[in-house]
Amino acid sequence: MTPQARQLHDFLAASPGLALVEISEAKGSTPREVATWMLVSPTGIFGTIGGGQLEFMAVARAREMIAQRIGTAKLDVPLGPEIGQCCGGRVTIDLALVDDELRQTFPARIAVEEETQPNVFLFGGGHVGHALANALSLLPLTTTLVETRPEELEGVPEGIRTIGTAVPEEVVRDARPDSAFVVLTHDHSLDFLIVAEALARGDAAYVGMIGSKTKKATFRSWYLREAGGTEERFSRLICPIGGTEVKDKRPAVIAALVTAELLRYLPSRG
Repeated sequence: MTPQARQLHDFLAASPGLALVEISEAKGSTPREVATWMLVSPTGIFGTIGGGQLEFMAVARAREMIAQRIGTAKLDVPLGPEIGQCCGGRVTIDLALVDDELRQTFPARIAVEEETQPNVFLFGGGHVGHALANALSLLPLTTTLVETRPEELEGVPEGIRTIGTAVPEEVVRDARPDSAFVVLTHDHSLDFLIVAEALARGDAAYVGMIGSKTKKATFRSWYLREAGGTEERFSRLICPIGGTEVKDKRPAVIAALVTAELLRYLPSRG
């Protein structure tokens, strides 16, 4: 069970009375998109429709419905000065009391959302690999840490998948289209093999390799001469990763920079 699925399970178990709050229409600039949903109990919430006054109004209405046993309701909310927001858009929210039948559908909703999350593969469980796994564990991504050394897979955050393999290139071949590959192993030769495999796919959302401009040049020479690569494929490689503006090389800082970079390349929702 994933962390989000476990949180949902615990919330449902602790909440006999619930209301579903879901955005059914969004026009203009809005905090969240259509189909965003949350659950409201008399004392708690699971999820968010964007926070702020919009969510405050929806939660208050949902709790009224729970207390008064009102089956359904609808809110049409202009996001303007009258509610203390200046988005300028308009949101329609559908609310419904949760019966036993509806309650059973929420685990499947979470499963579908997680199945369609972008995939990120981290190759290498060193200091930066673990720092990046920690950063990505907080995001709606399916992140997998791949290592040839089993001991380096210990201590990863909850929700991060792990694969121990002597042939990490096979993980690249089996990945879904639009996956991201971040290569930061302990061995430059292994880095090169993994990157070459990722570039050969032609459908990766992101291919990044930790290292300097010199390492990138060395890879280019090897890739074009010995690996059958092309300049067009090579041009897709991001190296150094995380940009060059910030010079701080501490693992946590690199992880923050790479996380921001990944989010620019990965398929986005909404």
